[in-house]
Amino acid sequence: MINPMELTGRTILVTGASSGLGRGIAIQAGRLGAKVIIAARRRDRLEETAAMMEGADCIIEPYDLCEIDGINAWVKSICEKTGPLHGFVHAAGIHIGRPIRQLKWDRMEPMMRLNYFAGSALTTAFRQRGCWEAPASVVFISSIVSLRGNKGISAYAASKGAVDSMTRCLACELADDRIRVNAICPATVRTEMFDGADNYLTEEGVQKIIDKHLLGVGEPVDVANAACFLLSDAAKWITGTSMIVDGGYMAA
Repeated sequence: MINPMELTGRTILVTGASSGLGRGIAIQAGRLGAKVIIAARRRDRLEETAAMMEGADCIIEPYDLCEIDGINAWVKSICEKTGPLHGFVHAAGIHIGRPIRQLKWDRMEPMMRLNYFAGSALTTAFRQRGCWEAPASVVFISSIVSLRGNKGISAYAASKGAVDSMTRCLACELADDRIRVNAICPATVRTEMFDGADNYLTEEGVQKIIDKHLLGVGEPVDVANAACFLLSDAAKWITGTSMIVDGGYMAA
């Protein structure tokens, strides 16, 4: 039986793999046959992810992606051990919601650094000699808020809007090298962050969020399937797009 999303023989780096969407993407890529390099700051959380990967070929590489200047050397060291990458998914990110009157640069800067600057630096590192092999695929995790406004998230939305703009430009820049570049714009997904929403929202507030999604809030595997599709040859004619995966949020 042919599986167009087969990833056997591919080596894929997944950032933010210690929880949430990154963890879900790493697990699904492993199920589809990829060798998966999982990255995040905390080794113990990455070891938890590795234990969930059901014997898939998995390599743990802890790193703090806010340390932008070290990303080139870090990726180079990985590829010296594993061989060239066939793609990466930048799922690491920070979400800070603040109304404009409360925004402080010291809170905004780490969010831009991880959500946007680190993705750009990873792409530069990926393009180093010996670190990639064509055909290749880059996937950034953006957000539906880059396309639809809401109160109190202007800084976060700006960081994800930067990701979408970067995606289109890099797709043009890297097409001749047979490197596809795409982003995914999820709406609300049932991750640890969402499960903790009742710490700062009323039950009614949580229900309002759920009601905005025609198909209900998503699960990490819903975004993981989209990411693995974009990594695979099934998406070989797709580049420069921000794929909406939102349970009908934009249509409602």
